[in-house]
Amino acid sequence: MRLLIFTQKIDKNDSVLGFFHTWTEEFAKKAEEVIVICLYKGEVNLPKNTTVYSLGKSQYQSKARYGAGKIFLRVKYIINFYRYLFLIRGSYDKVFVHMNQEYILLAGLYWKIKNIPVYMWRNHPVGGLFTRLTVLLSTKVFCTSGSSFVAQFKKAVIMPVGNDTTLFRPVEGVMRKKHSVCMLGRIAPIKHIELALEAINHLVLSGAQISLTIIGSPTEKDVEYYNSLKRYITQNKLSYYIFLLGEVSFNEHPRIFSGYEINLNLTDSGSFDKTILGGTSCGAIPLVANESLRGMLPNVCITEAKPKTIADSLIKLLDPHVQVEIQKDLEVFVKSQSLNTLMEKLFVEIK
Repeated sequence: MRLLIFTQKIDKNDSVLGFFHTWTEEFAKKAEEVIVICLYKGEVNLPKNTTVYSLGKSQYQSKARYGAGKIFLRVKYIINFYRYLFLIRGSYDKVFVHMNQEYILLAGLYWKIKNIPVYMWRNHPVGGLFTRLTVLLSTKVFCTSGSSFVAQFKKAVIMPVGNDTTLFRPVEGVMRKKHSVCMLGRIAPIKHIELALEAINHLVLSGAQISLTIIGSPTEKDVEYYNSLKRYITQNKLSYYIFLLGEVSFNEHPRIFSGYEINLNLTDSGSFDKTILGGTSCGAIPLVANESLRGMLPNVCITEAKPKTIADSLIKLLDPHVQVEIQKDLEVFVKSQSLNTLMEKLFVEIK
């Protein structure tokens, strides 16, 4: 099998998308040849049977977000997209599109005519006419949650998240801080970090021992949201209890998770944030507001997206007896969502 992959970014150090570098390594083990076309190429270390082409995005283009500059960049990416498709014609027999449905909108009809199977991975809970069109042009669509928009279609196949348990495991020598909570990932309104701050404030006022560390940074459009979080911390005198750290590389995530008791994730239902698995694999108890994980995680690990409820759930999970009781269930959860489990199932579907 010769596989063509489309993805947003290939960079082993990226704090959010670094996992896809590992996925590509796994694809290369099972395929005769792998070609990757990405929007942005960072640091890569991939097998010899893998070739990576970048559409040309770089960190220096962040200012070109509006007006003519933005239009120029999009035209540049599209031209490069079709140029690469022309250059590699005949070099692949299957296509895997990760998250970015735009690639199928641009070339799906061509692949349909050429009888080349197209497989799309999409987890977002919201979709529209364009998403429906990409599903129509795809052979199968993969998602990790029944609440994902594409899960409603007959072509949909529910997949494991694909957590790399060889990387994500407790790091020796890292001390797990008592009464500690972490939130790791991009800082954005969809993460509902403001609810976490309110929950911690409630616990501090009640006299509970607790600390929250937020690791990540905002994109340009979410800087004001980030500033509002900082203002809340200052106004409520929480700087002794809540800490804001910058983003760290993907390979540093296990060390981060190994230092905290609870990994808090308040992303809405419908998506399956990989940091939930990463933290659990490293021994940080997950607490989520994602109802689509009910039945996969112990009930005590699922909370409502309300500050008081989040606070109560944190206190329950900080109880050592509760942590021991749910340990085996969490081990089963991690195993069911491992990278090995994903790749086995994914290649059965693709072949």
